[in-house]
Amino acid sequence: MLTNKVVIITGASSGIGRAAAQAFAENGCSVVMAARRVDKLQELEKILSCPTLSVECDVTKESDCENLIQKTLERFGRIDILVNNAGISMRALFKDLNLSVIKQLMDVNFWGTVYCTKYALPHILKTNGSVVGVISIAGYKGLPARTGYSASKFAVYGFIDTLRIEHLKDNIHFMIFAPGFTTSEIREQALIADGSKQGETPRKEDKMMSAKECASHLIKGIEKRKAEVILTPIGKFVVILNKFFPRLVDRLEYNYMKKEPNSPLK
Repeated sequence: MLTNKVVIITGASSGIGRAAAQAFAENGCSVVMAARRVDKLQELEKILSCPTLSVECDVTKESDCENLIQKTLERFGRIDILVNNAGISMRALFKDLNLSVIKQLMDVNFWGTVYCTKYALPHILKTNGSVVGVISIAGYKGLPARTGYSASKFAVYGFIDTLRIEHLKDNIHFMIFAPGFTTSEIREQALIADGSKQGETPRKEDKMMSAKECASHLIKGIEKRKAEVILTPIGKFVVILNKFFPRLVDRLEYNYMKKEPNSPLK
């Protein structure tokens, strides 16, 4: 059912975004890929067997997001699916944190979603298409040492959830997509207390869900027009258990996250 659909994916240069571009291509879509590292997008274009468009885009800039939508319309004339995937993370205790880190996370994770959705929405309404907000289990339950990340993902959850209600009488699909820990560059690129990059992952990437598997769940969720998709057994367990035993989950989360190498939690 995705054949010939035009899909825009932000943050498509690596991780889930890159895997999603490949998955949509395999399902017969025309794929528009957006990221700051346009050279990575152009490399990906070479291996995709579908009509493609790479757009250099910094989602923190409203003008870049507007340009992304305009370039898509100029190339393909329509938009069926928008996947708001661009995102960054952090790891530091709030008491030690430079506030510019939280602002940067909100600018990328939340405002990037808002800007792209604002300019794409009129066109997706015409095609009865889909808008996806990629969040995290941290968008359902606060994650210690990730205040800015959790806050931004909670904000995206609220934004997409509210849009769904506003457009209840329109034939448009809004989906909240919440991966658990998934293999990607997000932990290497995560910001620490002073705003510099962490540089290496504190977790065992090979033990996580692959980006390819994550992308397959994304595709299925869109095909079934699901309202929410929560991934990984641990992620589902946390969301369900938190509804009934939130204080227990607080302790479990703290003890789980403090086991990370060089964790700021004690």
